Amino acid sequence: MMNFGIAQLLLVILALLLVAAAVIDVRTYTISNRLNVAIALLAPAFWWSVGLELWPGVAVQIALSVGVLAIFSCLFFIGMMGGGDVKLAAALALWLPPEAMLHFVVLMSLAGGVLTLVYVLSHRLASKPGRPKIPYGVAIAIGALAILAQRFLNQFA
Repeated sequence: MMNFGIAQLLLVILALLLVAAAVIDVRTYTISNRLNVAIALLAPAFWWSVGLELWPGVAVQIALSVGVLAIFSCLFFIGMMGGGDVKLAAALALWLPPEAMLHFVVLMSLAGGVLTLVYVLSHRLASKPGRPKIPYGVAIAIGALAILAQRFLNQFA
């Protein structure tokens, strides 16, 4: 069963949650567990709304999320990402099919590179000591929002 209107509404809610995550990350350098849990818990409603079957559809989404969590946790342990960033990416993996997830990772990485350059340059120009903190949730949100925008924009192609 597919419910296009509910699916679109859930995608708009996801987009708003991603914007909230980015804004909060810029302000506090944290992404709350509540926000990540909300994104993860909305995914089953999205699956239902698009008619995703339990096998293999839902199983693939869950496996993808677990894989993202495992890989990004390694980045957390070597200090390249924050814990909230890892959980946000894993929650997003519940929403994005594998091909879209690959595109997301590329876009997120590009956005993260630009974001890091901006923060490093501003940190050095201000002559601040130590390493700058990077709100990587912004890059995650940009990558995911770009994927979501493609979903809306490509329907006119």
